[in-house]
Amino acid sequence: MLFRQTSLFQITLLLLILLGMSSLSLAATEKEARKAVTTSDPDIDVSELRIMLVPMTSEDLFIEADSWMALLQTTAERVASEKLIIKKENDQIATEKQDNSDQAVTSKNEAKVEALQDKKEETLSHIDTLRSERTLVVERLDTVLLAINDKIGLDAKGKELAEVLPYRRYIDTVSGLKLEINDTKSALLGIKGFLVSEDGGQKWLKNIIIFIATLVFFWFLSALFSKAVTKALNYSSSNSVILNSFIINSIRRIIFFIGILIALSVIGISVAPLLAVIGAAGFIIAFALQSTLSNFASGLMIMFYRPFDVHDLVEVAGITGKVKSMTLVSTTIMTPDNKLMLVPNNSIWGDVIINAYYSAERRVDMIFGIGYDDDIECAIQVMTKVLAEHSLVLDQPEATVQVSELADSSVNFICRPWVKTADYWTVYWDVTRAVKEAFDAAGISIPFPQSDVHLYQQTQSDDEYDVATKLVTSEKTNVSKQKEDTGVDLDDGEAEN
Repeated sequence: MLFRQTSLFQITLLLLILLGMSSLSLAATEKEARKAVTTSDPDIDVSELRIMLVPMTSEDLFIEADSWMALLQTTAERVASEKLIIKKENDQIATEKQDNSDQAVTSKNEAKVEALQDKKEETLSHIDTLRSERTLVVERLDTVLLAINDKIGLDAKGKELAEVLPYRRYIDTVSGLKLEINDTKSALLGIKGFLVSEDGGQKWLKNIIIFIATLVFFWFLSALFSKAVTKALNYSSSNSVILNSFIINSIRRIIFFIGILIALSVIGISVAPLLAVIGAAGFIIAFALQSTLSNFASGLMIMFYRPFDVHDLVEVAGITGKVKSMTLVSTTIMTPDNKLMLVPNNSIWGDVIINAYYSAERRVDMIFGIGYDDDIECAIQVMTKVLAEHSLVLDQPEATVQVSELADSSVNFICRPWVKTADYWTVYWDVTRAVKEAFDAAGISIPFPQSDVHLYQQTQSDDEYDVATKLVTSEKTNVSKQKEDTGVDLDDGEAEN
């Protein structure tokens, strides 16, 4: 019984192995039987080729890539064969010219050299044709490789995977214009052929024109959008000039940047790797520019919270002046003595901000003093009259004139009129002068600081006189003893010291 079960198990296992091997063989046969469908027409339009590649799997796309690369290899081999012919023709021409230099030039030798030159030009023309065919194949192979990248993706750094790299390296090896420096005529003919070829110079000229036209179109589009946004923002009084300028410039730059990406895509340059590289480098750039990003964040906070605006008189980071302009990184301030100060936004946002132009009206604080013998009520009437007669002093809020301090030398008054912010210094200077002239006319004195010094004379007592005499006598005795001990005659100045 056990033997039968073992035999049955072995038979079942053997059948499963045979079934698996047949499935693998069938799959391999199907894979081998699968053929490329896009290379049946090597001149297929690129847009049509893209549509045909959409439903294919990555395995199908690799089959298409292999087929296109086989066509590219065939074309490259034909180009190489023609180059070998050119090399042989160059050697023959060199030999004929060497023979002509050694012997008299005959018409027969000249005709032979000329025939070789004509044959060489025909060969170069044929090479240009083959290069055009090669360019067409490369373009279609590149389209297939881009489709493969869409199916299998890129690596973390935005580069193509290892499966695609062999195709790229082969394209770089066999394509492009390679000139023979030793053969000037061949090089010039090669350049000329490339420039006049449909898939060479004409294609690049077309791409350059399309690229420039796309950029110009998006530049005008960005200008149009910025004007429309400017008109829309003018209807909003809550936004500051700085914020409006930031929004307008940002929209303009974003639209133009999109235009650059579209222009690159139009001429066949893939922007996906470029965006991936920019994204990968973003972390490194952010780490290297920490202080700049701090200023950037502070600039955004200033723009949205609007503590000041352009042309406001501010005191920030120890600097007083009018705001001339502002970016996301720094603020430009013009000081009263006409010095231009560039202040980092981080220094502004992290410190106290004083905006003298935030309100439409300001109070002018002034202090005037009179003597203690002068009439207080008369002084108040004089100052009130000066304020009432000044045209720039506002009626509302009412000005304040009151006694504020009994100082050491004067009775001080506060004089506080309200004015328009723009008239602050004009009123300050005018009222100061007018009050001085009015006080003089009214006989009111403006005292200056005074100090009383009292001198007391005191006579010296007899006891103090005796003590001073004894000190002088003792000092003279010490000097005499010093002269006897040293034998040195000291002068009067040294003795006194």
